[in-house]
Amino acid sequence: MIRIPRDLAGKIKQAIQRAQEAGALPEFDIPEPSVARPRQADHGDYATPVAMQLARLARMKPDDIAQAIIDHFPEADYIGSIERVGGFINFRLADRWLQQQVDAILAAGDSYAQFDDFAGKRAQVECVSANPTGPITVGRVRGGVMGDTLARLLRAVGYDVEMEYYFNNAGRQMRLLGESVRARYRERLGLEAEFPADGYRGEYIYDIADELIAERGDELANAGWEVFKEAAEARIFEMIRASLGRIGITFDVFFNEMSLYEDGSVWRTLDALREKGLVYEAPTPERDEDYEERPDEEELDAASGGATATWIRMRKLRNVKKDKALVKSDGEPTYRLPDTAYHINKLERGFDLAINILGTDHIEEAKDVHAMVAALGYPADRIRVILHQFVTLSEGGETVRMSTRRGEFVTLDELVDDVGPDAVRYFMLARSPESHMDFDLELARKQSNENPVYYIQNAHVRCASMMRVAAERGVSMEGGDVSLLTSPAELNLIRKLIELPEIIETCVQELQPHRIAFWAHEELARTFHPTYDEVRALHSDVPEDLAKARLKLYAAAQIVFRRTLDLMGMSAPEQM
Repeated sequence: MIRIPRDLAGKIKQAIQRAQEAGALPEFDIPEPSVARPRQADHGDYATPVAMQLARLARMKPDDIAQAIIDHFPEADYIGSIERVGGFINFRLADRWLQQQVDAILAAGDSYAQFDDFAGKRAQVECVSANPTGPITVGRVRGGVMGDTLARLLRAVGYDVEMEYYFNNAGRQMRLLGESVRARYRERLGLEAEFPADGYRGEYIYDIADELIAERGDELANAGWEVFKEAAEARIFEMIRASLGRIGITFDVFFNEMSLYEDGSVWRTLDALREKGLVYEAPTPERDEDYEERPDEEELDAASGGATATWIRMRKLRNVKKDKALVKSDGEPTYRLPDTAYHINKLERGFDLAINILGTDHIEEAKDVHAMVAALGYPADRIRVILHQFVTLSEGGETVRMSTRRGEFVTLDELVDDVGPDAVRYFMLARSPESHMDFDLELARKQSNENPVYYIQNAHVRCASMMRVAAERGVSMEGGDVSLLTSPAELNLIRKLIELPEIIETCVQELQPHRIAFWAHEELARTFHPTYDEVRALHSDVPEDLAKARLKLYAAAQIVFRRTLDLMGMSAPEQM
């Protein structure tokens, strides 16, 4: 199963070496050639600007370099023609080779575009990572969909992938959760109850209280908040797992931050940073927010008495103006210290690639943690962070606002009930992480070509319908001669089908899972539907041998749509 840009790049380098050996090009170190699909179809199927890139190295005109490369280009059965256009080298695929790819896709079946490039390598994807204080809300779903899709793409290139959910079940927010449930529990029993000022007010708190009453009656009336916290945590995690499962997201590991304290990892990390001379003590800031950054060390008198905090010399690790706090004066670490211990834990577990998917509000934290991990001698380059903008829901042009604590939020379950799991996944995936996600509920509900989910899935439906009708009529594609697929529409559809391996590779190389969603809608589906309308297989005017060939083409298209939808975590319906 060939990935043409990769193969072409190798053959271009081979052609340059041959030209150098023949004296047509001077000796120089050959850079990695870039190969891409040109924007204009009349410029061929692939193009490279390598001749212009080499002009300074070779001290020759780009046209002359391009011609030398063409003259020494090795044979490839997929290349139909090569031409030089203004320093660019354009490649056109051979029709015969394209036709043969239909049979190749059919032979591969659902393993089409499955590779073993990274066989034996381990990857971890950490995403969602919401603390168990409430149901999964829309705000957390985007990172989950991106992470799960990326995990599927990584598996497609051979990685052994582990999905991980990181959480903290301690601290003030969990105490508030326990106190909130305790208050609702007592309220339901008709007892005096004082609800915490910053407590969680969602309806789910009542649900948990009601479940406890059904199970335990009033025996917990005088129990402390800890009992209610433990019960609430267990029930909320059940909700989280079930909700994420509805959109096809499952986790292999749920990692509790508290385990890093229990096994001493947090304090060992602090000691290791201290041994490197990267940690010092200085007076406690007057305001809590000033723990984020502080003036230069020289501006404060560490011997001035009073409480002190522990600081990391972040100015030495990164190009920043302020140092950052690691431990407050009360002994409580800021998030940087346990997060650094956590990432060291990941690397010590032997992952070759550890991907974190976080909201953009974590950008500075991610940079700090990466710098500290590297400073301690760990291979921090294995840690990759994907930051995404936040999600809003819109209904009739109005934004739906969400707040977990106030109880004003839309849960993942509510969104799935409204628009379905496939729409949730596609819309959360479709835009680049850097773009704000406005989830248009009205568009997601539409059963028409306006809705990209419908448009993509309907292509699979049309293929499945054709196969059913063919079976009912006793028409088989067995023995179909793919060399009969000669029309521009047929060949262009094949061109699009064979792009899937390239798309997977690009998504993985750039860690941009949204690219497959864009391609599925804007490229694959938009090529398929006009072809389906124009190129008929089961019409009385179509000769039997051509009908068999076209059935093969649509069967191959069905495989590619099914594979693409699966990589996006979406279903491939056969009827709509």
